Amino acid sequence: MSETPITVKYPLEEVLGELKQSIKEVNQNVANIQKDMDQKFDTLQKDMDQKFDTLQKDMNQKFDTLQKDVNDLKVGQTELKTEVRNLKEDVKEIKTVQNSLINEVSNLKGVKSLIIPIVVAVSTALLTLLVRLIPNVPR
Repeated sequence: MSETPITVKYPLEEVLGELKQSIKEVNQNVANIQKDMDQKFDTLQKDMDQKFDTLQKDMNQKFDTLQKDVNDLKVGQTELKTEVRNLKEDVKEIKTVQNSLINEVSNLKGVKSLIIPIVVAVSTALLTLLVRLIPNVPR
């Protein structure tokens, strides 16, 4: 099987000119597509940069807020420690006063046990004195 040769009825220069024109059009289309893609990538890059900047600002603001809260907590903790220390000192003073009062009450109980015999002795002495001052009562 042999193939029959094809004969071209168009001049070669015309065909080459049309091919050249088609290649130029394809190149122009590729250039336009590339330009369009570059613009889209630039827009996408700007959008991404803007979103990352916004996200970074938001995160920085949140970190700043958290840092402020931590600092406030540290200050509060320090104040609480100081108050607890002061309360401990107050409790120590109260215990000291309580112990002093207990000792004084104990001492008063000892004096109380001495007061009764003293009162009895003074009463007896006064009664004896009164009895002696009364003139002789017939017996």
